[in-house]
Amino acid sequence: MPSLRRRLAVALLLLCSSAAGEIRTLTILHVNDLHSRLSPLENKRGGFAYLAAEIRRERANCRDCVLLNAGDVAQGTPVSTIFHGLPVYEIANLLGIDAATLGNHDFDYGWPQTRKFLQVAKYPIVSCNLVGASGQLFTKEPYVILQVNGLRVAVLGAMTRTLDTLTTPETVQEWHALPVVETVRKYAQELKAKSDIVVLVAHITPEEELDVLAHAPEIPVTVSGHLHNGLAQPLIDDGRMLVRVRGYAQELGRLELKVDTEKKAPVGWNWKKIAVDSTTIAPAEDVAAQVRHWEDEVSARVDRPLAVSSRAFTKAEVRALIEQAMRTETGADFAFMNMGGVRDVIPQGQLKERNIWDIMPFDNRIVSGRFKGKDVPAVVLGGRTVDPERMYTLAVSDFTAANQGTVENLRVTGLKFPADHGLLRDALIDWFRKKKVIE
Repeated sequence: MPSLRRRLAVALLLLCSSAAGEIRTLTILHVNDLHSRLSPLENKRGGFAYLAAEIRRERANCRDCVLLNAGDVAQGTPVSTIFHGLPVYEIANLLGIDAATLGNHDFDYGWPQTRKFLQVAKYPIVSCNLVGASGQLFTKEPYVILQVNGLRVAVLGAMTRTLDTLTTPETVQEWHALPVVETVRKYAQELKAKSDIVVLVAHITPEEELDVLAHAPEIPVTVSGHLHNGLAQPLIDDGRMLVRVRGYAQELGRLELKVDTEKKAPVGWNWKKIAVDSTTIAPAEDVAAQVRHWEDEVSARVDRPLAVSSRAFTKAEVRALIEQAMRTETGADFAFMNMGGVRDVIPQGQLKERNIWDIMPFDNRIVSGRFKGKDVPAVVLGGRTVDPERMYTLAVSDFTAANQGTVENLRVTGLKFPADHGLLRDALIDWFRKKKVIE
């Protein structure tokens, strides 16, 4: 009898253990919106060589670590603009990324160049909702399954549905993004039998982040990008979580999970953001050597003295300077610059042409049109009074002209801008040089 009772007890224990599932650990290191910021910023944060050093320190003796990137590796600095992003992807290979998705700015040089990024990357880049006219995927696969600490970790990629409003039409052509929640749910259901946990790595808007949390129960963990500011705490909804760190390589996220293989979901977690501080960590020398090489390639072209700034200018103030320069250089009555197109601040002191490249890394052109006062958008007028029948000239970027109906831009449609005044960046450099002192 004792032997039978022991056997029954053991059987009951095994049954309960099977029902509960095995608990295994998974550590997700993550970054987003690197934007080609190879060197540290003015605040001494970031830089690819310092980010690499921090990643390697976190991965040392870590048997359950993976590194994910949530998009926008390219665009943002002269190295990327001049060489159309390829050197940045080559350097990103040294970070040790395990899987990634694309960001909207990874399309800034046209979709054929994005194809080259996929070829250069030595890690899988996945997206499940970026498709062509006939529904074919842009990336080779919608997801990848990583084997980590005995876990089958399915990394599913996604792109914001607003891709078409974040690019000029010729850069993406027939490619577009399907609705995020509907598409990721479909693939997550397919992955249920193939994986122990699904991790969505997504380049999406704040609204789409909340939609995923609220309406995609099949997605227990989301690593997000697109917004450059990090979260203070994970977004949590019914045990599902979403994390995002500050862009420009200023932070590295570390999400430590306890995964129940039966529930296929986390049953415990801890998240922290690690500052990438170039004053406290030695750079990874192999990455630093590549950064120096490519920065040297562009230095002669972009590090020429330009003007002196009497003080530091915020992005909102830089926007006003850009609009002033557009009016002056084109002779327009009004100018409008979308806030999302202002990519950096202006520091106090000696400015170089590089500062303008950092402010305006895009190859946007200035275009203008003539409109009656009654047709000039209210966002342009900013409360100023105009004669409704008089003709006025309005200058904008070609990006704004192509995306008039979006919230951040003119909020109208149908305005024609036939006059082309050349590259906006060149106009800004000329204006700053003539100003000499920016006050």
